[in-house]
Amino acid sequence: MAIMRCIEVHPNREMTVDEFKAWLRRFDADHDGRISHEELKDALGSLRVWFGWWKARQGMKEADCNHDGQIENAKEIEKLVNYAQQRLHLKIYQSDW
Repeated sequence: MAIMRCIEVHPNREMTVDEFKAWLRRFDADHDGRISHEELKDALGSLRVWFGWWKARQGMKEADCNHDGQIENAKEIEKLVNYAQQRLHLKIYQSDW
């Protein structure tokens, strides 16, 4: 009988808005400049967020203003940043540069 332990990994969760955007771009699999639900799910999975599939769906609901299934413009990115700060407890701040 195998004994399993659940260990929650807390990666560095503090970044600027530009770093957050660059981090998201890493998961833009089709390189179209937009983030789909699947790509957002992969991004949250890389953070080892519990129930990442559900949180990706909720993030998409909050951020996708035109309901096309893509995060694609500045307003939607801003809403996704707000979601990440409030619901995922990421510390995302404006760069002073």
